[in-house]
Amino acid sequence: MFLNDLYHALDPVAFTLGPLTVRWYGIAYLLGFICAGVVMYRTQKRWKLGLSVDDVFSIVIGVVFGIIIGARLFYVIFYIYGAGESLSSPLEIFATWEGGMSFHGGLVGAVVGGAIVCRMYHISIPTICDLGVIGAPIGLFFGRCANFVNGELWGKETDLPWGVMFETGGAVYRHPSQLYEAILEGLVIFAVLYVMSRRVPPRPQGTFMGAFLTLYGVARILVEFVRVPDAQLGYLFGPITMGQLLSLPLVVIGVALLVGAHRLGRPQVGYVE
Repeated sequence: MFLNDLYHALDPVAFTLGPLTVRWYGIAYLLGFICAGVVMYRTQKRWKLGLSVDDVFSIVIGVVFGIIIGARLFYVIFYIYGAGESLSSPLEIFATWEGGMSFHGGLVGAVVGGAIVCRMYHISIPTICDLGVIGAPIGLFFGRCANFVNGELWGKETDLPWGVMFETGGAVYRHPSQLYEAILEGLVIFAVLYVMSRRVPPRPQGTFMGAFLTLYGVARILVEFVRVPDAQLGYLFGPITMGQLLSLPLVVIGVALLVGAHRLGRPQVGYVE
């Protein structure tokens, strides 16, 4: 079993420099932000929006802070307090190094953080949302691969040849659901959005955000059927998990954005008054 052998050959710690320990999870976040920024800048050049490198860099920084804050807050609210549990100390809210980050919260935080910077520099928020989600799947790909290396968020038991026996998952082979998500949420969505972005003049504002939310929501709902839910939450309604519950509104919003983008046909623009 190639994937099982690969998992056991990998170390969550990439390297150490004296007292500093660098984990693959942190590297995944860094690579994701860098790649997303590069994709945003190259795409806006193809669309002839006139944004500078400094503009894109500032927006990425705002998005980074938004993702970290939003992802952690959503996890605490929905996955800890939502399960009827509590934190041992209010300072635990900031303990991101202990794990516990929600994609849905990260998405909200990214939009808010990016929007704040856009308002400061008079840049179109809808256009930046479209640019941002084209590169976002690359970050999702790296992040899910890091989840696999960490042996977390694994799937249900399976007898398929690519099953993996995770250290924290008992002496059974399980679906490597992290890699399913890396492929669907990362590679597939990026390929679709990148091909769509090649058209010049670009598709109307809201098209890419709508497509991303719809595709992500569908992919996440599907993979959740073979992924074990968080232990403190379990299943909410029959086979429904918190991940599916939070993803359903994304599909609805995504479809609404696609319909609105098609009807309004607003062009992608860089700077606004």
